Amino acid sequence: MTMRVQESQEAFGAAPHERPVPRISIHAFCEFPDTGAALQRAGADRRLAKANLSIQLGGIGAAITRYDGQVTPNLLIVETRLSGKAALDELDKLAEVVDPASKVVVVGRVNDVELYRELMRRGASEYLVAPLDPLHLIEVIAGLYSDPHGRPLGRVLAFMGARGGAGSSTLAHNIGWCIAEEIAVGTTIVDFDLPFGTVGLDFNDEPGQGVADALTAPERLDDVLLDRLLLKRGDHLSLFTAPALLERDYDAGNDAYEAVLDSVRQITSCVVVDLPHHWAPWIKATLIGADDIVIVATPDLASLRNTKNLIELLRLNRPNDTAPKLVLNQVGQPKRPEIPLKDFAETIGVEPTAVLPFEPLLFGQAANNGQMLAELGQKSPSLDAMRRLAGLLTGRKPVHTKASAPLFSLLKGKKRA
Repeated sequence: MTMRVQESQEAFGAAPHERPVPRISIHAFCEFPDTGAALQRAGADRRLAKANLSIQLGGIGAAITRYDGQVTPNLLIVETRLSGKAALDELDKLAEVVDPASKVVVVGRVNDVELYRELMRRGASEYLVAPLDPLHLIEVIAGLYSDPHGRPLGRVLAFMGARGGAGSSTLAHNIGWCIAEEIAVGTTIVDFDLPFGTVGLDFNDEPGQGVADALTAPERLDDVLLDRLLLKRGDHLSLFTAPALLERDYDAGNDAYEAVLDSVRQITSCVVVDLPHHWAPWIKATLIGADDIVIVATPDLASLRNTKNLIELLRLNRPNDTAPKLVLNQVGQPKRPEIPLKDFAETIGVEPTAVLPFEPLLFGQAANNGQMLAELGQKSPSLDAMRRLAGLLTGRKPVHTKASAPLFSLLKGKKRA
């Protein structure tokens, strides 16, 4: 028995353009510079990180010369200047040197339905009309190597604090709970802060060896083992807890963390990743590979600097993705000088998606009780903002709660100097 659950709304998961492409070889032969540029942009995308992409000019003629007597790659992308019968004759020559197991995507300049149908009849995998859109190209490639009848791959939402104590773990746990319990999407919260993780504390559960055991032997992580390691909380929520022990070393490599997330997203529609506040290659790789990122900051100089650095790094490494979502937390703390929200946003070039006020009594009570904010049954601007953010991350509305107040409602009526 696995941890898959029935959701009350239609299937939720990674969109077609969000699916990572497996470890395949892709060789492209272009006729025009703009096609080569689009392929280069696609090749720099996180979803093609595992693929080996080679691009050269010359079109179909160069491909025929290259593979005469040679093994062809998993995927061959060829561009033609021709149309109609001339294009088909050229592709017939290519077919003589292409291995039967190789897939072929043809890029042309003519939007010709008859040509498309004839290419499909002759065994081409897809026909694309230039100029190419990198995201559409990634979607096409991912579609060629995914099971159209399989369960949708889960979306990975990564949460990270811009500084220690910013509250990213609390936010990740509460939003994960809202997605599972109020939006009814199957969700697993993964605690990657192995020595100091708080998922067990926040949900009043004993911390287990779940994540640590999985990272030790990720090659053994199948549905049966995951079912044993995950803690089930209700119909839609599962917890992948950290051991929170200092007596052992945690030295898993990048591949282990990637393999664990790949396994979890195979069985869960939404994967909320709680990342620790330190920097390591696997944390960088997890952030870059996530489908959506939430950075939690407080209105101070250290958060401003770190948030700016994170956003700049992510923009560079995720050129085809939207900017991370920024949450400013603990705003309005008495007697603490704060950077005004407008200045914070202008400096980093990103408007906050949510602003949470300083509510120490509410958050402290929830933490001490091992409960989520919504379970306390109290009205709170922070809870309203979290529910709105959960809806924004999933594109769904809560099915068990009334409409929430706007994210910036807590600022209404406040006058700033």
